[in-house]
Amino acid sequence: MENLFLLDKIDGLSDDFSKLVSMMNYARFSTLRAVQDLTIEELDYLYDENANSIGMLLYHMAAIEFYYQIHTFEDREPTEEELERWLPGVELGNLGRQQIKNQSLDFYINTLQEVRNKTIATFQSLPNEWLFKTTPFWEGKPANNYFKWFHVFEDELSHRGQIRIIKKMQQAHSVK
Repeated sequence: MENLFLLDKIDGLSDDFSKLVSMMNYARFSTLRAVQDLTIEELDYLYDENANSIGMLLYHMAAIEFYYQIHTFEDREPTEEELERWLPGVELGNLGRQQIKNQSLDFYINTLQEVRNKTIATFQSLPNEWLFKTTPFWEGKPANNYFKWFHVFEDELSHRGQIRIIKKMQQAHSVK
């Protein structure tokens, strides 16, 4: 990660995709650093009955990226099979607490990487103009694909902040 702090050209990507992926790479680096060496107990820690665990938040990051893949690459909604896998991560809450637990850090890292690999491979195949394709988005307001993919890593950074808070709460409650 020598060029971690550079928004620069990445081999195989156009200039605009390179900038976007540079930012996504930094977001992912900071997320992985925040969860480094966590145990299953730490990943599953719930500070109250309505909380999201760190594992849930990591799975959420992968689920949101997957959703934006099908939304922006394929212009469709998820299938029933895809919902079965990803809905707990998208919705979090009770469904997430029931289904996203008892997994190692490697499980979450591999899931994040699996989804990211598809994102990068698809970005490599798309023309630069695709980033600027505009469609109705939240509240029917227009958004281009560039913004939508900015939101993917912006959401990750927001949840990375939550992860840091949860880790501090764990330390205060001596979960480690």
